[in-house]
Amino acid sequence: EQITVHENESIYLPQECTHRMENPGRIPLVLIEIQTGSYLGEDDIVRFEDTYNRA
Repeated sequence: EQITVHENESIYLPQECTHRMENPGRIPLVLIEIQTGSYLGEDDIVRFEDTYNRA
């Protein structure tokens, strides 16, 4: 599924949701991530193979 998010809009990604973002526009993308819940650590993030070889 592809969702286009415009300026001043937001999107909710549920827990354990595999996702990827890209900026198809010419204006630089600014991403603000908000975490909720009782645990806010980042040691539970699982990276999958991507075009930037971060996995």
